[in-house]
Amino acid sequence: MYALIETGGKQYKIQEGDILSIEKLGADQGEKINFDKVLLLSSEEGVKIGKPYVEGAAVEGEVLFHGKDKKIIVFKYKAKKNYRKKQGHRQPFTRVKITKITG
Repeated sequence: MYALIETGGKQYKIQEGDILSIEKLGADQGEKINFDKVLLLSSEEGVKIGKPYVEGAAVEGEVLFHGKDKKIIVFKYKAKKNYRKKQGHRQPFTRVKITKITG
């Protein structure tokens, strides 16, 4: 059984037991969270496709921890104008373990 969910403006294909990094959520560590924006649900009975979401389907997960990704360098430059700007960025994320898919 697997599902396609939408969270943080992105879509993820998940199964029970998966651990994934998603855009930072406002939940505390160890807290249970529900994803109700299920786009597709595949099970033994068949595949259900939502318009845009599958009614009655939900995915339950547990927040493992919050963190930051590796630093990326943003370098802006204009030729022949002596303009250079160097900036770093670390994107915050939430690591989630999928515990249950219902639908």
